[in-house]
Amino acid sequence: MATITIDGRQFDVDDTENLLAAALSKGFDLPYFCWHPELHSVGACRQCAVKSYRNDEDEQGMIVMACMTPCADGGRFEIADEQAAEMRRQVIEWLMINHPHDCPVCEEGGECHLQDMTLMAGHTERRYRGAKRTHKNQDLGPFINHEMNRCIACYRCVRYYRDYADGDDLRALGSHNNVYFGRDSDGAFDNEFSGNLVEVCPTGVFTDKTLGAHYNRKWDMQNAPGICSHCSLGCNTSPGSRQGLLKRIQNRYHGEINHYFLCDRGRFGAGFVNRDDRPRQPLVRNASGVLEPREMEVMRDTMEDVFANARGVVGVGSPRASLEDNFALRHLVGAANFCNGMNSADSAASLAARDAIAAHAERVATLREVESCDAVLILGEDVTQTAPRLALSLRQARRNKHLEHAAANKIPKWHARAVRDIGQDNNSPIFSATTAATRLDDIVLTPQRMRPAAIAELGFAVAHALDNNAPEVKQLAPDTRALVDAIAATLKGAKKPLIIAGTSLGDPAIVKAAANATRALAAVNQATRLFVTLAEANSLGMAMMEERGIDHALTAIEDGSADTLVVMQNCLYERAPEARAEAAIKKAKNVIVLDHSMTRTVGEATHVLPAGSFAEADGTLVNNEARAQRFFQVFIPDAPMQEGWRWAADLAEVAGHKPDWLGMDDLIKAIVAECPQFAGIEHAAPSQSFRKFGMRFPRSPHRFSGRTALYANVDVRERRPEVDQDSPLAYSMEGYYGEAQPPSTIAYAWSPGWDSNQAAITRFQDEVGGHLKGGDPGVRLLAAPDGNGEFSPADIAVVDGWQAVPMYHIFGSESQSARAPAIAERMPKAEYRVNATSAKALGLAAGDSLELTMNGETHAYPLAVDPSLPDRTIGVPVGMHGVCGLPLPMEVTP
Repeated sequence: MATITIDGRQFDVDDTENLLAAALSKGFDLPYFCWHPELHSVGACRQCAVKSYRNDEDEQGMIVMACMTPCADGGRFEIADEQAAEMRRQVIEWLMINHPHDCPVCEEGGECHLQDMTLMAGHTERRYRGAKRTHKNQDLGPFINHEMNRCIACYRCVRYYRDYADGDDLRALGSHNNVYFGRDSDGAFDNEFSGNLVEVCPTGVFTDKTLGAHYNRKWDMQNAPGICSHCSLGCNTSPGSRQGLLKRIQNRYHGEINHYFLCDRGRFGAGFVNRDDRPRQPLVRNASGVLEPREMEVMRDTMEDVFANARGVVGVGSPRASLEDNFALRHLVGAANFCNGMNSADSAASLAARDAIAAHAERVATLREVESCDAVLILGEDVTQTAPRLALSLRQARRNKHLEHAAANKIPKWHARAVRDIGQDNNSPIFSATTAATRLDDIVLTPQRMRPAAIAELGFAVAHALDNNAPEVKQLAPDTRALVDAIAATLKGAKKPLIIAGTSLGDPAIVKAAANATRALAAVNQATRLFVTLAEANSLGMAMMEERGIDHALTAIEDGSADTLVVMQNCLYERAPEARAEAAIKKAKNVIVLDHSMTRTVGEATHVLPAGSFAEADGTLVNNEARAQRFFQVFIPDAPMQEGWRWAADLAEVAGHKPDWLGMDDLIKAIVAECPQFAGIEHAAPSQSFRKFGMRFPRSPHRFSGRTALYANVDVRERRPEVDQDSPLAYSMEGYYGEAQPPSTIAYAWSPGWDSNQAAITRFQDEVGGHLKGGDPGVRLLAAPDGNGEFSPADIAVVDGWQAVPMYHIFGSESQSARAPAIAERMPKAEYRVNATSAKALGLAAGDSLELTMNGETHAYPLAVDPSLPDRTIGVPVGMHGVCGLPLPMEVTP
């Protein structure tokens, strides 16, 4: 720690930080452009000028850049000094010389960091009247708009894109006063995290194209704290809406998960909420086989007849639905008749993940911790495609060696250019064994290409090499043995090693192998960490709630023990082979679907009830680290659409067992009472009755406008805001908003003088880039058992013949985001992939059609030659752009 003086006030600060970060952490207003908490300092923009004094006797001082000034003990600085203030005014004036006067039409207006800093620096009059430099804009694809004339050349974009996210198709082109930030040619950015440019850029150069399609200002949006629903990591989001239309997704800072950044699927994948083909009213299939609308009262009578005459009712839950929705369905059908909605392979792997996370609960890493690990072993997961935000964290973890070299040479960690220069290509070791090449291969030491069984074998062998008590894998090839020894030695020599595995390959043995390796390594290094990814937003929550997969429900229909199927936000065709799903739907007397999307199951149901999406409902999701997090309704949908759990409660009432719970708080208490493994979810967010100084927390900024005009065509009087019966949030701009607000209720980031999302959040952090004041949202549910536990046996199912393995893609493999128009535009064409030797054995060449039968289901796609795949291994595209419902991997005969 160091004691410094700023504007006559003494502060104890972190002596490893720079002055700018320290000043912002202490609440000072000091303008900046090129600096960012994650990108650190380069001193390029010269905007954060302050006066520094050598000692108490120094009366003249000197101008320094706060971002490049260390917090040395005894330092004395003046932000309010007139010379420093004058320099800041001059800097902003020259930066604004070529900036257009287009704030009223700029999409960044109202949340523009440049606007904020211009006012903060005191530049209120433009003196320059000459010609301005102009540029031609580029078409950057469906995610991002480009307006280069607004650029102030702060270099934030290329530093984020190239130095942080490791992208290479955004460049600084030109020189001096004519620098152009763009691609070599038009086209979508290649990097999976390009969408963060819209928040990293302090001006309006890069803006959200999906927002531009139905634009309105930040202050006119109604927001809510959200959780990304497109993978298991639980990134925090801030969805914004206006008049029942979802406008955009912004990053919502979480100190232990996503920090400042989202992946492109999380940012642009919510477009399905606005689709016209969503079910928005109750539907019943008529005698002609057509789904037609029904009034609520008629639908209630219909449902009463259905349940009165049902021979048996089974429920299909969903790993993408909330705990509340799934529990309500469980209550409706009975615990014995409920399933988790996953296919057999995914369910088995998810249960293995649950057990591994529970056994190592104290060692389960957060995304923030991943970035501090100095040696990593990845078993089986192509994380860029299945858990994208993890890939971005791993790219920071590989730079820990840079920080070691910097520390040894007394270079502060925040000195971005010096750290990068001294680090060069000396990266922290990352080992990876996957079925095919991945987007992380550029930072991996000798990437390994293996089948799922061989990946599990490698993990078990590493565990045994670390601890002889772990099960041994016999008959390892010499090359594999050498690899195992190298990995074990590297992990054992690391300060904070990390083991990563997941469920994407549908093989529980891989997860068990990772758990064994973690246990063996933890015996010699208590800093060992484990990270397990799962398939969907609530996969772990469903594995905790119910072990039985979708086979349980389908079998009940097939054997006649039930004739009524109730499906909660799931599609049978995504979970079971097509023939089996189709046969079950045809045999069932009643197929009741509660969903927010027009899935194939909805299209074939007998009864459809329109459930709210994440934007129209409250709920709890359990992420991959067993952190229960609450998301809140962004806007109230038009009746009769409502939350899935409310529909289930209505059905339970007509079925004769009305639940005791009426609202969210009662429902959560019922979940904890009947499923004690979820004890703690009641603390994931404040209850509905919670108030701060007697006030709720606003969903809308205080400048929200047009409340009367919005609905003037309906009523000239201003509508009374709806009252939220399930949360302490308000559907208005009234209420308490400030630093003392519970973090789980912060719907948007704003502070006086700080309107941009990534700058304003500083006022809600305990220190810049740290945790949120009051603690980061969420509650960890699983606790490690007493004792050291036992190693799992090395049970590996080896396939000798041809094997089909799943191939995932960030754009297309996740079904909800695949329905978003912007994501659909980036979806790749479906194709099978084999290596050259396998293609020759099949007698096919690249581009030829391959017809493959799996589980009696035949699919034909063009063939692509991928040299990274093992022999006799066929990569199968899975998801909306490929194959759905098959329990891959599996043995096949091409």
